[in-house]
Formats: sequence, C-alpha cells, structure tokens
Amino acid sequence: MKRTKLIFIFLSFLLLSVGVEAKLPTANQGQQLPSLAPMLEKIKPAVVNVLASGKTRDLKEALLDQDNTQDETNSKKNKPFESIGSGVIVDSDNGYLLTNSHLIHKATSITVTLHDGRHFKAKLVGSDPASDIAVLQINPEHLTAIKLADSNNLQVGDFVVAIGNPYGLNETVTSGIISALERSDLGIEGYEDFIQTDASINPGNSGGALVNLKGELIGINTAILAPNGGNIGIGFAIPTNMAKNLMDQLIQYGKLGRGIVGIMIQSISPELANALGATGIKGAVVTSVSPLSPAAEAGILPGDIIQQIDNKTITKAGQVRNAIGLSRAGTEVNLKLLRQGKALQVKLKSADPEKYKQQLNSKHPFLNSVIMKSFDADIPGFDRIRGVQAAHVAESSPAWQAGMRPGDVILSANGKSVKNLDDLENNTDKKKSSLLLNIFRGSGTLFLVVQK
Repeated sequence: MKRTKLIFIFLSFLLLSVGVEAKLPTANQGQQLPSLAPMLEKIKPAVVNVLASGKTRDLKEALLDQDNTQDETNSKKNKPFESIGSGVIVDSDNGYLLTNSHLIHKATSITVTLHDGRHFKAKLVGSDPASDIAVLQINPEHLTAIKLADSNNLQVGDFVVAIGNPYGLNETVTSGIISALERSDLGIEGYEDFIQTDASINPGNSGGALVNLKGELIGINTAILAPNGGNIGIGFAIPTNMAKNLMDQLIQYGKLGRGIVGIMIQSISPELANALGATGIKGAVVTSVSPLSPAAEAGILPGDIIQQIDNKTITKAGQVRNAIGLSRAGTEVNLKLLRQGKALQVKLKSADPEKYKQQLNSKHPFLNSVIMKSFDADIPGFDRIRGVQAAHVAESSPAWQAGMRPGDVILSANGKSVKNLDDLENNTDKKKSSLLLNIFRGSGTLFLVVQK
C-alpha cells in the first residue's frame, strides 16, 4: 500500500512538471501516463546530423617529415578525416543552423542530413573556436526550426531533454535536469558560461539541442566531463542567449570582431577580499591596467573591484571576460566599481585589438610587443637600480632581434637616464631609425641597438 502511494505521489509530481506541451496518452488499461513524445514529435525535425570531412596532417607524421623527401612530405599532409555530430535549425526561412565549431574545424565539406533523410551540402557562414559556436546554412524547402528560449530564465532543477546523434545513433533523446548554471573556468573553451546537466551527452551529441519541456531550445550541447571516457552525468551546453549573440554577429560579419579594454582580472577569494579591505564583497579584482588602453583612459586602477557590468552582478572573473570578449569592438559597457570602499560608476568602450596595437607601436616604435614595468630595487654590488624592466619580449619584436630578453632593465635611452616609463618615452627619438639602450642584466650591463 505504501509503495502504491509513493508511485502515485511521484507520478503526480511529474505530471505537474511536464506542462502543457507534454501530453498524457491513454494506456490500454485506461491509465494516464506521462510522455514527452508529442513535444519531441514537433521539434525532432529541427535537430540534424552533421558530417564534416576534410584533410589534415597528423602531428607525429609532421615531425617525421623533417627527415623525409618532399614527395613523402606532401603525401602525408593530406590525411582524410570525418567528424560526425549534430546541429539545430534555428531559422527555417533562411536555413540557418547552429552547431559546434570544433565539429567543423578544418572541414572542406559539410553535409547535413535532415530528419526525413534528405542530404544537403552546407555553407559555413561563420565559426568562433573560442566559444565553440558555428553557423551553417542550407537551402532546402520545408524546414522545421526550433524556438529559442530566454536562457536567463533557467533555474537549477529545471527538467531538460538532450537531442542529438551520439555514435551515429540518429535522434537519440535523453532527459535530466539542469545541475548548475554559469559554469566557467573549466578550461574547455576560451569563453565559458555553461549550463551543466545530467542528461546523457556522448560523442556525436556535439552541436545538438538541449531543450526545456515546452520544446524550446535552451542550449547547444558541447562537452562532457568524462575522466574514464564514458558519460558520468556531467554534460555542458552553451546557453541560447550566448549562442544567439554569437550567431547574429557571425551572420552579419562572418566573424567576431572582439574588443579589448586592457585589464587583467582575477576572482576574489574571501582571503583576498579581507586583504583588500572589502570583507564579504564578491566580484572580480583588476590586477593590472595596460597603458593607453580604454581602461586606463576611463581611470580604472589596479585593485578596483568590478561588481556589476550593465547592471548584471559579477561574482567571478569569467563573467567579465565573457561580457567584454563576446561583444564587438566599440561596444560600450557600464561598470560598477568598488575602490577602497567607495562605489564608482565607469563607462568603458572596448577597442579594436589591431588599432590598439598600432597605437602602442606608435608610442614605442622600437619597443612594440614588449611588456614593460617600472623597476626599483637594491642589487648587491650595484646599490640601487632604477629603470624600466622588460616583463615580456615577443620573439617577433625588434627588441628581441636586438638581443633584449625578459628581465632586462633599461637604465638609459640614447644616453639619457631612464627612471620610469615616462623617461623612456621622452628619451626616445621616434624620427630616428634606431634606439641605443643601456641594459642591466644579471650581474652586469651592456648596450643594445634596437632598429625599427
């Protein structure tokens, strides 16, 4: 009797959860049984099979090629490959569908197979490896598209259904719940804001649909945590709001023109918050600000705590990275900062990375691609050394070619003393073709001549 009551309570709860889209067919015995079949029947045609093929070169073969003849090398460059996964039609009028970037990486041919068995060659509209989103386009008639839900309204515990083609098993459906939201810092993609679910996601599900019980798309399945190679109930999907933002940019521009603001950040731990005098405060702390950057022009300083971006609460560094990195250059954002206990409002417009690089190069034409910082320390045998230190030197830079290495301290430029970054700029004659530097390195000094 107790078991019967428990079953009745469970079924009653499930019936309430399913909602209006999941109908209740009548079994032979006259019982009402819950089923997702009516909802799935409407949306499964929107989930397609994606076959990407091309030619690549195996890394081991490339290393072996160093000792091979030219003919042998060329023959090994063209190793064929095939990737099988899923995609989701989101615009039936224009034939646009979403999938994962990693699925079609280096593909020279992409074939989409529809629910009814029709095959079509797909055009790659645009791809963004950093977020793992790609947009394809096909041109057949009578397409079924899936409606996009607002992923900002998701809650942990919501029932979800994953649809895809794992291991080539077309239209496989699995179910579960949302296990967590806003998962980031996982190292799976460059930009992460994942929905975590325990609905089974396996190889071949990549690019497939994660839907709610209304049959609305809430995410694009993209990865699993599988330490032993199998599904353990930890899967990740890219939220639809993020995917749509990227899709719109890829359709309009063909690629993402990401902007930069010139800051480095880290999440705040309780210990760091205490040290900064901001006990109990959450957010992302600015660790450095690049010179001439939008952040520097806006007056942002190291130690500032970012608490909100465009009225969205910030609790970790990954949210700041996404808010800026997923928008095009020139986008303006409003930041709420906390500086030494005082709240500040700052407007920040991201810059085009190439234009910013050109601006830096014009300021330091001899030392472009060199990250510099002030240096002031007591060195045994040399008393006090003050100057500008090269924290990083790009190997392609003129400074590297001249012999400068990370850790070098610039003591003078063109025979004039350099105590800080302003001195270095003032003592550099940009009209000349070379710059004479006196460098402190290790336990001695030397001269370097840097050519433009």
